[in-house]
Amino acid sequence: MSTYAAPNAYRDGAVLTASPVGLVVLLYDGIGRFLRQAAAALEAGDTTTASARMQRAEAIISELVVTLDHERGGEIAARLEAIYLFWRRHLDAARIERDPAKVLDIVRQAAELRQAYAAIGT
Repeated sequence: MSTYAAPNAYRDGAVLTASPVGLVVLLYDGIGRFLRQAAAALEAGDTTTASARMQRAEAIISELVVTLDHERGGEIAARLEAIYLFWRRHLDAARIERDPAKVLDIVRQAAELRQAYAAIGT
């Protein structure tokens, strides 16, 4: 096994064995990872990489939006959807303004939600 395959195998195993709450935690981890990379790229002036990383985070956010269960989740699902849609608008602004601080705002917010979900999952 190559040195690059081991982390992917670990991540694949974690996804396959995760509970629904655990999957949400993993998605928040992905948002944080991609947006930290995007912020660093913006700071370095690399808008191409920044945009690509933001697109990866936006894909995860879109997945979170479409998997919300409004029937069972009620007001919580509606509030989460509002947060996710805010994140997408904020990322649009960050991309236009080339502002890593806006990207890091979302990283902090996602980390807070991640902690809440992680506490539920334990």
